[in-house]
Amino acid sequence: MDISSLSKAIGPDRISTDEEALQTYGKDWTKHIEAKPTAVVFPTSTDEVVKLVNWARENKVALVPSGGRTGLSGAAIASNGEVVVSFEKMNKILGFNPVDMTLEVEPGAITEDIQNYAKNQDLLFPVDFASRGSSQIGGNIATNAGGIKVVRFGLIRNWVASLEVVTGEGEVLQLNNSLIKNASGYDLRHLFIGSEGTLGFITKAELHLARPTSEPSVFLFAVPELDGVMNIYSAFKAQFDMLAFEMFTDVALKYVEKSSGLKSPLGEAAPYYVVAEIESGSETEMEKAMSVFETCMEKGWLVDGTVAQSAQQATDIWRLREDISEATSPWEPYKNDVSVRISKVPEFLDDVDSILKSNYPDFEVVWFGHIGDGNLHINILKPENLSSSEFMASCHKVDELLFKKIESFGGSVSAEHGVGLTKKPYLHHTRSQQEITYMRSIKKVFDPDGILNPGKVFDL
Repeated sequence: MDISSLSKAIGPDRISTDEEALQTYGKDWTKHIEAKPTAVVFPTSTDEVVKLVNWARENKVALVPSGGRTGLSGAAIASNGEVVVSFEKMNKILGFNPVDMTLEVEPGAITEDIQNYAKNQDLLFPVDFASRGSSQIGGNIATNAGGIKVVRFGLIRNWVASLEVVTGEGEVLQLNNSLIKNASGYDLRHLFIGSEGTLGFITKAELHLARPTSEPSVFLFAVPELDGVMNIYSAFKAQFDMLAFEMFTDVALKYVEKSSGLKSPLGEAAPYYVVAEIESGSETEMEKAMSVFETCMEKGWLVDGTVAQSAQQATDIWRLREDISEATSPWEPYKNDVSVRISKVPEFLDDVDSILKSNYPDFEVVWFGHIGDGNLHINILKPENLSSSEFMASCHKVDELLFKKIESFGGSVSAEHGVGLTKKPYLHHTRSQQEITYMRSIKKVFDPDGILNPGKVFDL
């Protein structure tokens, strides 16, 4: 690869071939896949991204986009000598439009910074997840990120007013111009949302903001039976606009308590726990919430519960759920991020739990998920006596059973982390062959040379 010509195109001060940088920027949170990029480039403008793409086309070099690298599907891993394109220097919040209630940002802007900026305008950017402090908005959009508030606000797709993208041909597209009504043919903006950097690179985005919700109430429930999780959900959903409804197991709680020093505020233990967040801005609403709580207790759907009495207590309750990934990371978990229809969650959980227990009798499995939107996270922890390769081989043996089960439920093999490398072999369980053929055709239109994140989602 001719690095000298790349230096002329983008500037030598924004190129790194340092081994530490290659390993840092060449991978995401996915374990077990080695990063092998050739260089990392740090563009600072749309014009520089255009120059970079044109250079890559001319030199037949593959480019892999890099945001906050918090994904778990290998979509941001450069494993075949590619050049990594880091957007961390394109991190500005460019402008706020109070009339349109929109915020223009560069792709490297941190999700939490966007949330805080909106809050300072007495508004809300509602897309939220545990990695908010390091994830970047470009990556959020490129994977159509979900998170903990989807049950109330939907996916990030709902909040993207417009995009500026650089295609694999080096063309700059302005998509939708933040119009509310725009019935002028195909909305190409939505092709790029969730495309995992395979069609083009996002260089600017304008985001919708919302009015803030009333002060939420955060509950923690101990649930003795899996069916009780959905019964509690239905009871609260019938009375309130749910902001979040999250489930985790006692195994997950054990790891968080050990890692963080936090303790469950509940006196009664249970195999399942639920964090529920609702809007309850008045005393009357809170009384209604407590009435639903008591009904759930009377019916035996929960054996213990509490509601946060302060902002700190609410934060501590949420950490019991949000710290799970960090707490289990030393065990190199093999992760699956799947989804089914909300109504099918209990049956699906039972079936998959049986598959895992019969095939992984010696492995510890950590469950948690966004039950309110049908998204479940399955984390299989690596035993100390197994190498990474042995562990992966064992996990892959059961993947086909798991994904066939998902297919039978009409679910998705990837709910919110994308397809990337890890889910690519199983895409056919969620998408028909005709759909995949059409997706390949779309890829060729926007990236005719196949230089943008090649090998991700599907092979050409």
